[in-house]
Amino acid sequence: MIDPSSSEEESDYDSNAETDGTPSIHTPSGIPSIPGRASASSNDSISQQSSVVGPISGPGNQKRPSVSQRPVSPSPSAVSENERKEAERMQLEEEEHKKRLQLYVFVMRCIAYPFNAKQPTDMARRQTKVTKQQLSTIKDRFQAFINGETQIVADEAFCNAVQSYFEVFLKSDRVLKMVLSGGCSSQDFREVFKNNVEKRVRSLPEIDGLSKETVLSSWMAKFDAIYRGEEDPRKQPQRLSTAAASELILSKEQLYEMFQNILGIKKFEHQLLYNACQLDNADEQAAQIRRELDGRLKMAEEITRNKRGPKFIVKEMESMYVEELRSGVNLLMANMESLPVSKGNTESKYSLQKLKRAQNTAVSMMEVPEDPEPTLSKSDVVLSFTLEVLVMEVQGLKFLAPNRIVYCTMEVDGGEKLQTDQAEASKPTWDTQGDFTTTHPLPVVKIKLYTENTGVLSIDDTLLGKIVLHPTPNSPKTSEWHKMTLAKQGNENIKIKLAIKMDKPQNMKHCGWMYCRGKTVWKRWKKRFFVLVQVSQYTFALCSYIEKKADPKEMMQLDGYTVTYTDPEPDLEREGGRFFFKALKEGDDIVLACDEEVDRQLWVQAIYRATGQTHKPVPPTMIAGGKGANAIISRLQGDADRARKHGMDEFIHSNPCNFDHAQLLELLQALTLDHRLNDSYSCLGWFSPGQIFVLDEYCARYGVRGCHRHLCYLSNLLDRAEKGTMIDPTLIHYSFAFCASHVHGNRPDGIGTVTLEENDKFLDIKDRLRCLLEYQITHFRF
Repeated sequence: MIDPSSSEEESDYDSNAETDGTPSIHTPSGIPSIPGRASASSNDSISQQSSVVGPISGPGNQKRPSVSQRPVSPSPSAVSENERKEAERMQLEEEEHKKRLQLYVFVMRCIAYPFNAKQPTDMARRQTKVTKQQLSTIKDRFQAFINGETQIVADEAFCNAVQSYFEVFLKSDRVLKMVLSGGCSSQDFREVFKNNVEKRVRSLPEIDGLSKETVLSSWMAKFDAIYRGEEDPRKQPQRLSTAAASELILSKEQLYEMFQNILGIKKFEHQLLYNACQLDNADEQAAQIRRELDGRLKMAEEITRNKRGPKFIVKEMESMYVEELRSGVNLLMANMESLPVSKGNTESKYSLQKLKRAQNTAVSMMEVPEDPEPTLSKSDVVLSFTLEVLVMEVQGLKFLAPNRIVYCTMEVDGGEKLQTDQAEASKPTWDTQGDFTTTHPLPVVKIKLYTENTGVLSIDDTLLGKIVLHPTPNSPKTSEWHKMTLAKQGNENIKIKLAIKMDKPQNMKHCGWMYCRGKTVWKRWKKRFFVLVQVSQYTFALCSYIEKKADPKEMMQLDGYTVTYTDPEPDLEREGGRFFFKALKEGDDIVLACDEEVDRQLWVQAIYRATGQTHKPVPPTMIAGGKGANAIISRLQGDADRARKHGMDEFIHSNPCNFDHAQLLELLQALTLDHRLNDSYSCLGWFSPGQIFVLDEYCARYGVRGCHRHLCYLSNLLDRAEKGTMIDPTLIHYSFAFCASHVHGNRPDGIGTVTLEENDKFLDIKDRLRCLLEYQITHFRF
């Protein structure tokens, strides 16, 4: 029997070996040591000692009262130690999950509103890989064919080819290792057999009336039948087409689901973040991007002032680094401007206004005056509306004979008249829709009701009644009853049922009635109809309109303004308006007010998106649920409250400029690669098109350096290759060539900055790659 103390001696030896960095130490019995054995043994010895010491402090021993009695069960110190370790583990897991939630918010925004990258469609489609279990099934199927247990009819030459394929290829240990490394697909198995039988078919004698191509195709069809086994061949193409579609391009919902799985995000967490971030609102996402780009420009200016950038291999690269940051932001702004706001605005003279300002910051210290910003004219904010006028039925025609013919006409802003079908007075229903286009934000719609005049000498039909409506884009879209103005005073009351739908143009962000007073425009406190117009991605204008006019009466460019909630001003409140807010700029102060709190919040939210200000205005009061716009505000408040309740608020409102996106990208790329290598495709380290798209968009939007990205990618690929996973050498070559050209200063686009961290990491990867290649060359037989 082994002495009990020997286990303690061995455990001490093992722990010393681990501290020395030795990977594995064998005990005298030849069994490798297990990590953690020392701590377990020491705990055992402590518990043994405690069980011996315990009785000393029993009641019978009064000479040593200072020693308290210890229970035979695990000591409280051991229990507390385990609880402490468990608490530390849970805390680390919670911190890691918070980090992944924050990363997922950035990823969601990249998916929701991409403006740099697209999903590539020219990548080679990856085949589904063969697993160890599938390899065993394939062997059984070919063994069954060789034993004559299938219904497949074949000649001796084909049987010999299958026998050779089975013995040499399928039963090979090299093939098993390749399958375990995830490097084999069904297509690879088929290509090996095809290359083998092509040589055999060529060596066969010629047969009259039977070409060798026919023999080869027949053999491949039989091979597919053996490989497939008893599976229904009609289901196979359907599965392959679905797999191919998911491999080529993914929808936004599929991308969200993929990165939920990659980052370990729960479904309800995704829904909370999706609603609170308003990812379905393109205007909110565009405003978020504008705020991020402004923050990156400020960060570049701060680096210039404080000189706290990364360390470079050459001192002169510090100034180049700031220029790279600015040029990167300028490129993003140009990409942002390339997204159309509305038809005809992509080539606007204001489209690069913000971009020019970003470029001028580089020479601001030289006191070169900036070009004056172009001033908007009324012709730059022309809007185009589509109106759908639906006349449904009329009531109150009992004073007419039942067989009298009635009809309606409709016109918008005095333009072309449209007429409904004719109907009898006993049943005056039509459901006739008239489509109109107008450039007036406050159009005038006129509808008239006529009856045919039966007199022999009459020329015109008789007008029974008319109605004039003033719809806006905010008017209800549902049908409503309206009382018509009668042409002749009588006792009858004629009503008409109408539905008018006025669509918002793409460049109109909000509209409605407000009170306003400013210093340079809208100098008198008065209720006006306002429209927030987006001229380009960086240019917005607040315009006021009157009826029957396409051009705004007065307008103001919102560039440089900030919006905030304010308390009511008694002098102005007496003249109209209850809920006040302001648009502020140095030297200007515009006071605005709405009749309803919901309208104020919608206006402040729309102007906040347009100004690009960093501070988000917080409404002073909350609104109860309701209908229409009120329901929109209450829904947004509910989404924000639910996110705050679950602790998501900090992730949603965090400033992306305060994060180290290089580290976040490293984590995201490593997790994405793990997910890719564990899916059903034989990818050999290549990302899917959807994954490439998200990583490209993330790096461009958040300023991750390309060299850092590929160095991390190379490190991840080498980690997997060193553990036996099959990685495509071409992929390693591409990434290494990119990093080498960057570090050595021979990039096609010119010399770029190289940090000390990138240089050190490149040298380390270069050494690891050399060791891997040496190993592969000396062990080239798999």
